[in-house]
Amino acid sequence: MNTSAQGLQSSISHFILLGIVLIFALPLTLAVAQEEELNNEDFPFRMEDLGPAVTPVDVKQGSLLFRTERQRTFVQAPILKTDVQLFVTGMVVRAEVSQWFFNPTQEWLEGVYVFPLPENAAVDHLRMVIGHRIIQGQIEERAQAKKMYQKAKKAGRKASLLEQERPNIFTTSVANIGPGEEIEVVIQYQHNADYNQGTFSLRFPMVVARRYIPGKVRIEGVSGTGWAVNTPEVPDAQLITPPILHPGNGPANPVSINIELETGFPIDSIVSLYHQIEQYRMSDSFYTILLRKDAVPANRDFVLEWKPHRDHEPQAALFTQEGEDGIYTLMMVMPPDEGNAGFHRLTRECIFVIDTSGSMHGDSIRQAKEALILALDNLSIEDSFNIIQFNSRHEMLFPESQRATDVIKEEALWYVENLKAKGGTKMLPALQAALQDLGEDKGVRQVIFITDGSVGNEGQLFKYIIENLYRSRLFTVGIGSAPNSHFMRKAAEYGRGTFTYIGSTSEVATKIGQLFKKLENPVLSDIQISWNDPDVEFYPNPIPDLYLGEPIMVTGRLFHEAGHIIVTGERDQVPWEISLKLNRGKEQAGIDKLWARRKIASLMDQYRDSKDKDIIRQQITDVALNHQLVSKFTSLVALDKTPTRPQEKSLTTKPVPVNLPHGWSSKNTVGKLPQTATPAPLFILLGWCSFIAFICLRLSSRRS
Repeated sequence: MNTSAQGLQSSISHFILLGIVLIFALPLTLAVAQEEELNNEDFPFRMEDLGPAVTPVDVKQGSLLFRTERQRTFVQAPILKTDVQLFVTGMVVRAEVSQWFFNPTQEWLEGVYVFPLPENAAVDHLRMVIGHRIIQGQIEERAQAKKMYQKAKKAGRKASLLEQERPNIFTTSVANIGPGEEIEVVIQYQHNADYNQGTFSLRFPMVVARRYIPGKVRIEGVSGTGWAVNTPEVPDAQLITPPILHPGNGPANPVSINIELETGFPIDSIVSLYHQIEQYRMSDSFYTILLRKDAVPANRDFVLEWKPHRDHEPQAALFTQEGEDGIYTLMMVMPPDEGNAGFHRLTRECIFVIDTSGSMHGDSIRQAKEALILALDNLSIEDSFNIIQFNSRHEMLFPESQRATDVIKEEALWYVENLKAKGGTKMLPALQAALQDLGEDKGVRQVIFITDGSVGNEGQLFKYIIENLYRSRLFTVGIGSAPNSHFMRKAAEYGRGTFTYIGSTSEVATKIGQLFKKLENPVLSDIQISWNDPDVEFYPNPIPDLYLGEPIMVTGRLFHEAGHIIVTGERDQVPWEISLKLNRGKEQAGIDKLWARRKIASLMDQYRDSKDKDIIRQQITDVALNHQLVSKFTSLVALDKTPTRPQEKSLTTKPVPVNLPHGWSSKNTVGKLPQTATPAPLFILLGWCSFIAFICLRLSSRRS
């Protein structure tokens, strides 16, 4: 064999050896490809570098890391933690929320954090803490507050801005966080506790769930740091779609919660529905409550319930506050109970609408299906029903409502059990189909809407409900660990129905049973309140229909001593009345804030479709400024007087990501980005080609 032949054979041998190595590496390369596919299954946003790239071995402390396009390379992100203090006195909840922003990078950063609050929260205070320095915020018109913030940011001064994007979504911006620096931002708000079916409750929302943003046309709306683009249907989409942290990176934003509960009456039980707590009894009516763990990830809402002793269940409650501009009242009146004689069960036409979009995948769709199955079981032969499912499109089970016979219900149960969650959340077509009234009277028409409410076009949906409700009544059932409670509660209010929240599968039977008690019993309607003051302002106005176990909750401002407040109504053509003495109302601070928040909400309802938007906008601004509240048109801004960032140093704006809500599936919610493991299939192919070439060479040499 000559030298050239030996060289050729040597090259072929090396090539064959490479192929064999690659073949044995096939399982490893597949594992790497699968790992990269898992790690790069990401959300509809890309995090730019926050600071110098690092590897895991470089990190010397607990840090939140974001993956970069370079393998095994990460960047450190601002760390955020939240401390919540809740003070419950009677029916008023006062909250203090402290958020810490930390910058572990070598850059000067601006942090932008989007977070939820209760939809009826009256936000009235902001302060910024830097070391031992405390900077108090002030309420300004939104445009002016933004201008003041931008000016301070440009000058290198520390500044914080709190803005309302929705009644339950707020944005905190913090400018000029220096390298290695920590800043604490504290906000305060208040709202009233809920009361339903003999139980008081409060809910602290912890995460802004991903919202479906309809519309295909991109517009130049307000700018923000969200992953979505602005559309005509949702012109502020960039403000309500914070980036979502991939579950593989671990939870962010640990939250600690401390509650002081002073009810004013003895308590039978205190229950946290979704988090473990420790409770310490100070007296029959005063408790201190802590999370059992020091902190929990902000990936599902915190809900606390407490029940009064049966002898202390309220039939009526009245709280008052003397103000410089009048007497503020908070009134709760229970409707008559189901034990009253003379009432009969209603014959109903029930239209069940179930959300089967991608955001419902996982726990939510299981809860929704179980709720719907229980609802079908509750139907009697006198009732009629239909089912509508929706995601990227909607589908009706029957062309029109069917009588609830055993055969029809069996067909419906099979249909529900086979529902799967996927696609978008095109809610409007399903809502249109549900409210379409064919005119045939099949009893009281009730639409039961089961969804997580993860939509961004709330205004468009509200408008349709208001204009097309007619004789239907809309009942919303919020599903999952972080439902859009603003949409759910407001849709039920416009639909003259009720809102029910189901946060876990274990609650389905109880909550659906309570809902059907309401649906089956006549409502308390035609409710009127006589205040004995012609200048009174009260909200909500008009008073909505009421259902079994739900109280009237009204805030009012009177200018004259009224003496008595008389509430009247009608139930199944039977008159009903109750009288309250105003001077017997328990003194309660903060009612003026609750009244102002409800007045702003009422004015916002008018603003949405008004031709005189400038006039109503000014009215909202005036109320918010007078009562020092954050609104759509007012913001809280806190400014430091001394520049801290050197002018030669640039400022980088970075959004702070939020967690995926508990029970949500990232795969069905957000899709995938291009994979970074593309070289692996190429090496596998080369390995197989080398192996085939080796076999062919061996066969050829044997023949020769």
